[in-house]
Amino acid sequence: MLVIAVPSRVLAISVVLVMSLAGCSVRRFAVNRIGDALAAGGSTFESDDDLELVGEALPFGLKLIESLLAESPRHRGLLLAACRGFTLYSYAYVHQEADRVAPEDVERAERLRVRARRLYLRARSYGLRALDLAYPGITQRLEQDPAGALARIRRRDVPLLYWNAAALGLAISVSRGDAAMLARLPEVEALLARALELDESWQEGSLHEFQLVFAASRPGGPPDFERIRRHFERARQLSRDERASVFVAYAEAVSVRRQNRREFRELLERALAVDPDRRPLFGLRIFWAQSRARGLMARADELFLEEEPGPKESPQP
Repeated sequence: MLVIAVPSRVLAISVVLVMSLAGCSVRRFAVNRIGDALAAGGSTFESDDDLELVGEALPFGLKLIESLLAESPRHRGLLLAACRGFTLYSYAYVHQEADRVAPEDVERAERLRVRARRLYLRARSYGLRALDLAYPGITQRLEQDPAGALARIRRRDVPLLYWNAAALGLAISVSRGDAAMLARLPEVEALLARALELDESWQEGSLHEFQLVFAASRPGGPPDFERIRRHFERARQLSRDERASVFVAYAEAVSVRRQNRREFRELLERALAVDPDRRPLFGLRIFWAQSRARGLMARADELFLEEEPGPKESPQP
């Protein structure tokens, strides 16, 4: 999630003051300090329960980060924050909206997917810059030999691996029929594999959750349902069943494909039963997932060919 640890008004005033400083080195120092505050620490966005309010505020935060990067282009924390923020904004407010409107308005859905792709690739460009700062020359090798290029990545850079994988993987998912984008799937696989190797428990199963989504959406034959199930169970274990998005992801990845309407309903009910108050720092992610769960429930008749079977009646004496 895009992290903003201090009030936005204070940051905005600080940025104006910083930009007016005459000395380049003094201005750069001040920008870096503000960048550190933006890139690390607690977040008011994470615990907010108003999805619309957050959606309206995120663009300001993202443009603020970009303005700081224009002054300090080698700030790794800001580059990671930009990659993370643009990926999350695109997924939650553009990509999902495209999925929502697709049944009624194909043209608008396609426009939204095009915009989502641009935002994902924008995020990816920041993520690659951060990787190159940490490991000079790695992005040139990544396309030719992904696994070899990532072999020297260390555990502390798992967030870079994850957000680069998410940005590229989601860009591929909205680039239907684009052979050049499909050819980059091995990069996503290598990024996720290396992250899992270094710290498979990172963020309470986030890597396993993304793996099940990626395995389900990967083109080229039927999904490996057993592999997806293993990632699902491990994500549940690591999150102690308190990540609503894990249940939603499995319902979409497996239940719909297998046309198991009862399982689909039960999984979404599990997602809706997660209490955001128990995990305030992840509250916004839970609200996002629950919003998607409600949307999927409303579309159940479109997603399934048959009605859910009712309980068997006991034979009459």
